[in-house]
Amino acid sequence: MELINVLVVDDHQMIRDGIRISLSDIADIRVIGEAAHSAEALKQLREHVSVQVVVMDISLGDETGGTETTRQIKEQYPEIAVLALTMHNEEPHITSMLRAGATGYILKDTGMDELITAIRTVASGQTYFSKEVAATVMNRFMTHSTHRQPNGQIETLTPREREVLQLIAQEFTNHEIADRLFISPRTVDTHRRNLILKLNVKNTAGLVRYAIKQNLVDL
Repeated sequence: MELINVLVVDDHQMIRDGIRISLSDIADIRVIGEAAHSAEALKQLREHVSVQVVVMDISLGDETGGTETTRQIKEQYPEIAVLALTMHNEEPHITSMLRAGATGYILKDTGMDELITAIRTVASGQTYFSKEVAATVMNRFMTHSTHRQPNGQIETLTPREREVLQLIAQEFTNHEIADRLFISPRTVDTHRRNLILKLNVKNTAGLVRYAIKQNLVDL
């Protein structure tokens, strides 16, 4: 059984205490750090290099906020999974967190069993949405599918994401990309998912078409 190390980021001490105490009896999950704001979260990640999942509140009590903190975490630590834990179920909040790099989104009125399931799921490299959040996402997709933009803005990509996109378009596998860039295959997969979200495409084939259209690869 692999241990999942968790950092909890929330500006309410009571919430952090509740999560830490509730997870203390779970054999495969360990809270190894807590933070009330962005700067403290990044400091904790520098001190605890084994963190695999960050449980992130959106409404932090500072100017940065949970969405921008998530973006910074994913840029500096792309292999870490971010799970949003919030009271906000509105589509703009969900979309912003997904674009920032979160791979899970659940509500604070969820049960502890679902939080545990969500942590395990995002730690394994998969996505997790609570039932209410999934319904909101699906409603957005159904409402806006006829107005879907073919792709997002390349300016939003980090230099590393551009490198990964170019190699994907050249048909390198995750392991081959990992070897070339000296990162793990899991990190490559995280970049791939973030690229799909940022560029508003459906799958890897969409990434390849986008890269060709942007002249990022030679035909």
